[in-house]
Amino acid sequence: MSLAGKTILVTGSTDGLGKLVAASLAGDGARVLLHGRDQAKGEAVLARMKASSRNPDLEFHRADLTSLAQVRGLAKAVLGGHDHLDALINNAGIALFADDTRRLSADGHELHFQVNYLAPFLLTELLAPTLRASAPARIVNVSSLGQAAIDFDDVMIERDYSPMRGYCQSKLAQVMNTIDLGEALKSAGVTAAALHPGTYMNTNMVIGAGIKP
Repeated sequence: MSLAGKTILVTGSTDGLGKLVAASLAGDGARVLLHGRDQAKGEAVLARMKASSRNPDLEFHRADLTSLAQVRGLAKAVLGGHDHLDALINNAGIALFADDTRRLSADGHELHFQVNYLAPFLLTELLAPTLRASAPARIVNVSSLGQAAIDFDDVMIERDYSPMRGYCQSKLAQVMNTIDLGEALKSAGVTAAALHPGTYMNTNMVIGAGIKP
């Protein structure tokens, strides 16, 4: 399928897997909407990707997914500039394995749960009407083989916290949401899929967590 003229948002696309995916899509002629939390880094990646792909139809949007207000701002910016969206790739995520400290988001949620699940959940819901209107379209959730059961009496893991548990619980929630999205959107021509991209890939997130790729 030709990607020329297709509009695709890739979250977490200034580094790692997201950057490689965005570069591949840009090289295939797609209108790629890059996302990251660092403005300077995002603009630098954008400039290099435009040059290497010879595709000027790229743009960068800044948002920190530890803030749901910024997630709403990201959706507003995307919708303000585009009335068509062919694909949403929820790639951004965190894995804080190197630190046993239980961290909270700006909204008071366990940090893995917010960045890996609540933020893409909210972003997808806000963009869903445009995805429906753009059908056939798709949602791709970059999840993980690592999953942990969710204690619905303690979703924010105030008891027995570990970073691995926080990460794996958030990824199971993401897979469960993908199943729900698939059912809810199949009649609208929107495909929802979750994937495990690879185990301990050679990315800064993995290296930064103290894990050998």
